[in-house]
Amino acid sequence: MGLLNASDSQLSVPNPQLRLTFLGTGTSQGVPMIRCDCAVCRSPDPRDRRTRASIYLETPECSFVVDTGADFRSQCLRENIWQVDAAVFTHSHTDHIMGFDDLRRFAAPRRGRIPIYASLETMADLKRVFAFAFQAINPFPGYLKPEPHIVCGPFSLGETTITPLPVPHGSFETYGYLFSRGGVKLLAYLSDCSAVPDEIARRIDGVKVLIIDALRPKPHPTHLSVEQALEVARRVQPGQTLFTHICHELPQSAEEGLPPRTGIAYDGLKIEITA
Repeated sequence: MGLLNASDSQLSVPNPQLRLTFLGTGTSQGVPMIRCDCAVCRSPDPRDRRTRASIYLETPECSFVVDTGADFRSQCLRENIWQVDAAVFTHSHTDHIMGFDDLRRFAAPRRGRIPIYASLETMADLKRVFAFAFQAINPFPGYLKPEPHIVCGPFSLGETTITPLPVPHGSFETYGYLFSRGGVKLLAYLSDCSAVPDEIARRIDGVKVLIIDALRPKPHPTHLSVEQALEVARRVQPGQTLFTHICHELPQSAEEGLPPRTGIAYDGLKIEITA
């Protein structure tokens, strides 16, 4: 697998097993923030415009999304996405679920049905917030009909094995995910975490690409700082590290000071990974 550098807009490799598009790389309030006039919120660099964190994954068998934040509709239009075969959720905070209703356009060819994967707690919240979609008798003919699957261990979408990675998000627990094909650890996605326990670090050791929460340079009670994210990368030793869930205190230009094979993801960035 090739490696990104600060000037790459897309990484392409022969016969990729996993194509990833960053739908969003921002924190819960996005960048620019409402009522903020800081240098990053006024930045002319388009990479400093960040919508709520989410990724889109394509494999030879199927395509799926991780999280559907409040910007999900505009993200799909921006990236011209036509196919989503399933949705996987990290947790139920509003910046990760409030675009759930827009899954109906992708479910329409299957009479509204689409598989949904989440922890027991996250699924309960989805059923509460979007009760109209989950109820047994849907009053809206042809509307979204999610098919819930509780994630309590590894599961598969096509030939991709997806392993949940429970991590703390302050006092809350979220799921990161490890995506493997043919026994090869291709991608680890840890978008919202305040620590990465040693057990989880060992599970993703040597992964091809690590995507990790790095909110800002200074510490935060529910997210990793830049230095904390780098410390996790030193333990995991991935082929490449990319930061996500960025707030307006971390400009894209800060990438220039990062270690080799480490970068800051941005909305619309695409990478292709193969074993």
